[in-house]
Amino acid sequence: MDKAAEIFQSEREKLFDRLADRLETAYNLNRKVVSFQANKEEPVYRWFKYKEGFSSTLVKYFLSEYAPKAGKVLDPFAGAGTTLFAGQELGWESYGIELLPVGAFVMQTRQALNEIDVEQLRNISKKVWAEIAKLKDYQKHINHISITKDAFSDETEEYLNKYLTYTSKIKDKHIQTILKFAAFTVLEEISYTRKDGQYLRWDYRSKRDLSGKPFDKGKILTFEEAVKSKLNQIIQDLSPNQTTSLFEQFDNTQVDKQPVKIIEGSCLEQLPKLKSNYFDFIITSPPYCNRYDYTRTYALELVYLGYDTDQVRNLRQTMLSCTVENKEKVEYLEQFYASVNQSKAFESVIEAYNNSEAMTEVNSILDELNKLGKLNNNNIARMVKNYFLELCFVIYEMARVTKSGGYCVMVNDNVRYGGEEIPVDLILSEFAENFGFNINKIFVLPKGKGNSSQQMGNYGRTEVRKCVYLWQKR
Repeated sequence: MDKAAEIFQSEREKLFDRLADRLETAYNLNRKVVSFQANKEEPVYRWFKYKEGFSSTLVKYFLSEYAPKAGKVLDPFAGAGTTLFAGQELGWESYGIELLPVGAFVMQTRQALNEIDVEQLRNISKKVWAEIAKLKDYQKHINHISITKDAFSDETEEYLNKYLTYTSKIKDKHIQTILKFAAFTVLEEISYTRKDGQYLRWDYRSKRDLSGKPFDKGKILTFEEAVKSKLNQIIQDLSPNQTTSLFEQFDNTQVDKQPVKIIEGSCLEQLPKLKSNYFDFIITSPPYCNRYDYTRTYALELVYLGYDTDQVRNLRQTMLSCTVENKEKVEYLEQFYASVNQSKAFESVIEAYNNSEAMTEVNSILDELNKLGKLNNNNIARMVKNYFLELCFVIYEMARVTKSGGYCVMVNDNVRYGGEEIPVDLILSEFAENFGFNINKIFVLPKGKGNSSQQMGNYGRTEVRKCVYLWQKR
């Protein structure tokens, strides 16, 4: 390594040395708890495996361990609502901001479940198929985008559109939501696709021209058998005549449950609208800085919910910059903060970002690696720069809306590009410190995350830290 690189690297080392005493191996935390995996036996997660975020066990642990009584909890990246509904079970008043319509729809479904008559759902679900068979005219609800075109057989596509036409006319909106959700959960099973990382892998039976070795996903369920099975599962799990329903397993009837408040949109726009010093706790997990594009992963679900090409493209750009396709948002953010008379706040965030020596170092190294052609995509440097800048705004706002003495818990992974580790945990914690948080702990999972096969081939097998940060407002 040349001398310039040594100088650059020393800034990360300095930050590590300064915060080393906050790093603590958390043997009570593991990948299962800080991922969706521990939710698999809970209602909704059994029916639709939303793979982003953490478990309700993690939420309940931190709320119980660090809060003497229930208050107001916020998740600015609410996902499918784990923080919100786990908090609700403990008597918390829960607020969540979510941009991705997939997560918002799952949360709306969870709310609808509290309002439905299970017998009514059972009766309507028995009539669905006969009513659909009678339909002569139906609306075309699904307008495919390029990455979902021909995902379903013609027969399945027709059935989907008839089903959506029928369910849209059901008067009880809660029942309508559950029926719509049942088909939403089986889109992958009835399609020629399978989620593979952030992309859709295509079965050889699809109409698409496919290169490479043919992929056979096995049996593809018919629409009717898949939805019938899902509805039966939902009804069985909700039925009160079970010895112990799934809801009862996780329900705490000793608390007064508060309504969950869902705010749809980008937290970059919605957080500045919230009251200062309002929340007692924040528990969240932002998208990781790992090039993962949720609009591709959940492309089938998005078109099912009615999103077209332009809407999906806009959604991708509105998301936190975690893909190489994201464009810079700093000019927009400057205009936005000016529009809400918060130009000084904008300047404070930019100053904190520019004053981070470790951040400057990371940006300089990635720019240099880019010039040398050592990054596998020339937009990685831009993505990383903007990812941290946007999260700097988010952390500023989280500090503003948190009460003095309140806590923020954040789950995130460190990353590596071009062989260079980016200490996400340390840089974000430094931002938090600048905006009024104390860094109580950075809990490090006993087992870290391995780097990609390409990185291992070039730079050897190394682990990067997987962490849960615990910050407290001064």
